[in-house]
Amino acid sequence: MTTITPNLPATSSTAPATTANALNQLSGNFDSFLKLLTTQLQNQDPTSPMSSTQFTQQLVAFSQVEQQINTNSNLQTLINLAQSNGTSSAVSYLGKTVTLTNGEAPLTGGVANWNYALGTNAAATTLTVTDANNKVVYVGSGQTTAGMHQFTWNGQDNNGTQLPDGTYKLTVTAADSGGANVTSAVSTSGPVTQVDLSGSTPQLMMGAMSFPLSSVSAVSG
Repeated sequence: MTTITPNLPATSSTAPATTANALNQLSGNFDSFLKLLTTQLQNQDPTSPMSSTQFTQQLVAFSQVEQQINTNSNLQTLINLAQSNGTSSAVSYLGKTVTLTNGEAPLTGGVANWNYALGTNAAATTLTVTDANNKVVYVGSGQTTAGMHQFTWNGQDNNGTQLPDGTYKLTVTAADSGGANVTSAVSTSGPVTQVDLSGSTPQLMMGAMSFPLSSVSAVSG
């Protein structure tokens, strides 16, 4: 007797279209299964009828596939819900002042602002600014006393060339009179001016700089 083996659709949780295709494939396979089963029942050998165990196993296989597709559909619903909640959360940041501690800041209208803190007094402090491609565009001297300091950059490189607005990163390197490293921390603060929803995850905008919610270390206002 011929054994009916369903062509199981591949499972995926990445898109609703995948689930729809899988459902369509399952429906087509099930129709074929019923036709073959009917033919088998009509033409089976009376002295060797179809095994009920085999018949049950085939039905169970289809049931498992259907459960997998339902699981994928439910998972996609959860993903959509999470994305919706993420969008709502991102929009709530509009107009609020956020603080970032990854060293990045927006250069807007030829001005970028950072705060940096030194753990102890330093003999020398170097401020290094890199662009979005990690290219060093500016190197200068910073404050050497312990505590919080502000650095305002005019967007010009060391040759005096005005650089375009965008995202830049400040790195602070300090050492004491004995050459030991001095701990430092860099932050920037500013209002969220826009929320970019064009990608798969919401991005907050501070001037010309975009960043994910996960980069925010503090919110005020």
